[in-house]
Amino acid sequence: MKEYTRAQLALRNGSDREEIWCAYQGNIYDLRKSRLWRNGKHYEHWAGQDLTNELKDAPHNANVFDKFEIVGKLKDN
Repeated sequence: MKEYTRAQLALRNGSDREEIWCAYQGNIYDLRKSRLWRNGKHYEHWAGQDLTNELKDAPHNANVFDKFEIVGKLKDN
C-alpha cells in the first residue's frame, strides 16, 4: 500500500483537489462519499490531517471508518 507524508495528506483536504482524506491510526481513508465531509470539513474537523487523537471527543467510535476505503498509509516521518 502506498505511503504518504503528513504534507502529502494535507493536500487532500477537499479545497484544492477533489480528494477528501483523513488518517486514523496510520491508515488514510477516502471520505469523499460521506455527506458529512463535504468541502473537507466535518463540524470542527478538517480533512487532510490525522484524526487519531481527536476521535476520543467524537460522539461515535472508530467503527465509523469501516465504511470508507483505505487509500494508503501515513508515513511516520
